[in-house]
Amino acid sequence: MAKSHRGKGIRELVSSGRGVCPVCKRENIKVLYEQDAGEKKIKICKTCRAALKHGKKSLA
Repeated sequence: MAKSHRGKGIRELVSSGRGVCPVCKRENIKVLYEQDAGEKKIKICKTCRAALKHGKKSLA
């Protein structure tokens, strides 16, 4: 995990970067990775980002 997604950098975010992932609907997980969804950007979790990158999930 990149250093920008752990420790001091995420303490400044709301709830320390934790929330509900809009893709997998998991709660209280770090949602730190921006992803384009049409015209707007959404923040998703690390596992969903990897799954989208490898074509195993979609933003439908």
